[in-house]
Formats: sequence, C-alpha cells, structure tokens
Amino acid sequence: MCSAVAVNSVVSMTEKSLTNKGLTAGLIAMISLVALEYMAVAIAMPVVAKELGGLELYGLAFSGAMAAAVIGTVLGGRWSDLRGPSAPLWVGVASFVVGLLLAGSATSMEMLIAGRLVQGFGGALVQVALYVVVARVYAEELHPKIFSLFATAWVVPSMAGPALVGAVVDTIGWRWVFLGVPLLTVPAALVMWRGLAGKPIRGGQAAPAPGLGVKVVWAAVTAVGAGLMQYGSDGRLPLLLIGFVILVVALPRLLPAGTLRAARGLPAVVALRGLATGAFFASEILVPLMLINERGMSSITAGLALTGGALTWSLASWLQGREVFSRMVNVRGGMALLALGFVLMGAVTFDAVPMALAYPAWIVSGFGMGLIYPTLSVLTLELSGPGEQGVNSSALQVGESVFSVVAVAVTGALFTAIGSGYWAAFLFALVMGLLGVLIAPRFVTSARTGQAASPVPVDA
Repeated sequence: MCSAVAVNSVVSMTEKSLTNKGLTAGLIAMISLVALEYMAVAIAMPVVAKELGGLELYGLAFSGAMAAAVIGTVLGGRWSDLRGPSAPLWVGVASFVVGLLLAGSATSMEMLIAGRLVQGFGGALVQVALYVVVARVYAEELHPKIFSLFATAWVVPSMAGPALVGAVVDTIGWRWVFLGVPLLTVPAALVMWRGLAGKPIRGGQAAPAPGLGVKVVWAAVTAVGAGLMQYGSDGRLPLLLIGFVILVVALPRLLPAGTLRAARGLPAVVALRGLATGAFFASEILVPLMLINERGMSSITAGLALTGGALTWSLASWLQGREVFSRMVNVRGGMALLALGFVLMGAVTFDAVPMALAYPAWIVSGFGMGLIYPTLSVLTLELSGPGEQGVNSSALQVGESVFSVVAVAVTGALFTAIGSGYWAAFLFALVMGLLGVLIAPRFVTSARTGQAASPVPVDA
C-alpha cells in the first residue's frame, strides 16, 4: 500500500513537471531578456550619452532605473500576495516594453531617462511576480531546479551578450539595443501566458496591508540614499555619508526584522544574499579594469576571466538544482569560495603574481555564487507562509540591490581615495565574504537540528 502511494506521488509530480514545461520556458525566456537588457544598457550607454549630448546625466540613466526598480519591487511583492502574481506580472511586462520603446526612440537624454525609469519599474515587477508564480505553481521539490534555471538565465547573457550588443551598436545603431528586445519579449510573454492558463495563482492569501503606501515612500527614500552613495563614491565624501545615513534609517523598513544583525531564519537569508551579491558585483566591476590598466591584458583576454566565472556560476547552479550538496554546504561553502576568489584576485593586483591567476580566481568566485544565489531563493520561499511569498521575495531583491549599491560605492571610494586601490577594494569584498561565512549557519533554527526557521515578519 505504501509503495503504491509513493509511486502515485512520483507520477503526479512528474506529470505536473511535464505540464509546466511551457510555462518554465516562458519564465526563463523573460528573465533572460530582462538580464540581457540590464547588461546591454551598460555597454551601449557611452555611445547613447555622446549622441544625445547628455553626459552630465549619464549616471542618472542607471541610478534612476535602480530607484524605480526598488519601488517596483516593494509594490510588486505586496500586490502579488494580495491579488496574485498575474496582474503585477503583466503590468510589469507592459511597462518593461513601453520603457524600452520610449528609450529606443529618445531624442534627448531626458526622454531616455524617462524610458529607463519605466523599464526599471516594469522589470522589478516581473522579477518579484515570477518568484510568487514559482511558489504557487511548482511543487516545493522542484524549486531548487527552477531557481537553478533562473540563475543560469541571468548569467548566460553575460557570455555572448557583450559581443552581440557591441555588434548591434556598431552596425545598426544603439537604438536597436532597446527596440530589439520588445520583439523578443512579445513571443516570450505569449509562451508564458499559455503556460499560466488554469494555474492556481489567484490572490487573496494575504491580509490587507494599510501600510503599503508608507512602504512605497520608504522605498523611494531608500532609492535616494542608494543614489547618493553611488554619486558620492568618486570622492564626494559628504554625499556618500548622507546616503549611508539615509539607508540606515530607511532600509530596515523594507527588510525582515533583524536583517542587519542577521537574525536566524529569513533575516539571515536576506543578509547573506546582500553580502554575496554586493561583494561579487563590486569586485566584478574592477576585475577587467585592473587586468587591462594594471596588468596590460587586452579587452578580450580580460573578458575571458569574467566568462569563466559565468560558466562556473551556471555549473554550480545546475548542481544546486540537483541537490548534490546540502543547503549548508551550498551557503557556507559558497561563501568560502567567494572569499577565496577575492584573495586570489587581490593577489593579481601585485606585479610579482602571475596575471594568469585571474582566471582560476574568478572561476572559483563564480562557482561560489552559483551555489549561493539559487539556494537563498529556495530558502526564501520555504520560510514564507501563505500570502508572504511576494513580500519576502521583494525583501530579498531589495536587500540584494541596496547591499550591492553600498558595496560598489564603498569599494569605489576606497579605490579613489587610495589611488588605483584595487587591493583595498578586493580586501573590502573579502571582509564581506568572510562575514557571510560566519553568519551562514543562521538560516536554520539551530546548528543541532538543522531545521529551517519559522517565517519572520517584515518590519512595519
């Protein structure tokens, strides 16, 4: 009797997985397009700013999109819990496309920035809604595999994307960096729409949130603080400090209670995600700069170091999806690999160290991120009760974004203050990685039981 029940359970799960194949393809395609556009804009923006004559507004094209994304993330999370993820998902897709069309047809930097605001808001709505779709459509046993696919979908554009975007900019023009993506978004959205037909993604699982408007205001304040830190990282210390103070006040309002002290359970998960992504991306920005300017590499050979990290990120995500290692190994081991990668890359800043060490250094770091990133996504949903997937997923993504801005700002300030202080920037990233190693076990209730903690409410 027991064996028959087990067989039926396996068959049921298999059938559910098969019926979700179309939906999975649509979700992965949509994430890949959002990731591709984020990467593509960074490559095309120097040409865009030069042609539109708005170099003084260059930074606003990025910080403005980030600010809109923080607001969209907070709004989309609660909206998904209250009404289901369908409405924020499709509003997000529409906003993403409209923003791209507006930016691609821009005749001034102000118009392009407006498009970036709409695009950033829409992309954030999409990302949060997709987490809630995973929580409500896929069996919990499938979450590791789904998030491993999501992680790969984010990483793959960084492999072939730069060459493709560069070719588009050089041949048919920068406008098609924006206008081309909507042509791909429409079929991806249709596949996703067909996959969602009849799926249990209705809302009503969360209690009304009278403080939602207040949270959106705090999200806007948080975005301002992050933007000030970003602008202050080039030596304008007062802006850096003012931005930091604003974040200390505003950010805790958007995160689970106890996140900044890594309290057990969900707060530790959010803190770990912020530490990992902040340290990794703050370092990744400096890797090609250091290899080209200090070690004399060409752009192609320096870029291969980042490609190696992207490949191992995908490999480790694949292993995580098949649960080859335990959650603790994924999180704590991944943090340790990140820290090791920063040590090795920091060593490359010295002329006596062979510059070829940069390749294994970033391979190690990429593998660590591949273990950490999707595992923390899975844990977030596991630690979320009914009607909390959206707000907790938004907290995870807000924490990731803001921690990354802070890390980039601090490493940039250290770099500027010291004068080509690459080693100091990598040292700061190393400290973040080691802190992650120390707090990694806190995603469980205790080291003795190894059980996930109960969901933790988000601060009002």
